[in-house]
Amino acid sequence: MKPPVVIILLAGIGGRLGLPCPKGLTPLTAGETIFSRQLRIFRSFGLTIIGVVGFKKDLIMEADPDIFYAYNPNFDTTNTSKSLLCALKHIDDKDVLWINGDVVFEPEIIERILLEEGSSVAVNNARVGREEVKYTVDDQGFINAISKDIKNPLGEALGINLIQSKYLAAFKKKLLIVDNQDYFEKSMELLIADHGPVFRPLPIGELFCIEVDFQEDLDQARHTVSDPKRR
Repeated sequence: MKPPVVIILLAGIGGRLGLPCPKGLTPLTAGETIFSRQLRIFRSFGLTIIGVVGFKKDLIMEADPDIFYAYNPNFDTTNTSKSLLCALKHIDDKDVLWINGDVVFEPEIIERILLEEGSSVAVNNARVGREEVKYTVDDQGFINAISKDIKNPLGEALGINLIQSKYLAAFKKKLLIVDNQDYFEKSMELLIADHGPVFRPLPIGELFCIEVDFQEDLDQARHTVSDPKRR
């Protein structure tokens, strides 16, 4: 598979954590933030990166001026579907790997996704709460539902996704038509409804991955990445 373009979604305000800066700039270890850790991992695979900025965009762009940035001017009234679309306007005929800007993960997850032949969604099979994005699969093992509101889910969709270039134009159309407050998962569901099987779940097993929404998430992420084996 051709190396995908990486999109990191960094535009949100992230008010639940109560920080004065974008969540991606939250320190994890001495000298490394969530954003800089993501960049380090993606660069280790030689991947091209686009960051989508909005809230306090200058802070993020100054933190690493060496990547291309797309701007979501409506970051305070739109959600991840529209932020992702801001970046995809700059991409044609490429596989795309996108990730929320508050996800802390082990590098091996990216290695596994890059080895996959099709479109994929990183998942775990843990018990999930109300706020997590959940998923189910069809009889062939493809994802047929992905949202926060799913009965009898198989686990959590972790916010790390890859889509093949052949689906990209159709996916952009779905991102365009969903509501401003919809997450990008809504567009994934619409794509599946129109095109049939698209995404396969990629279980991460015992590898670490967490979306940092609350202080306890941040505490867990900091504790985990302090282990040299998980950096």
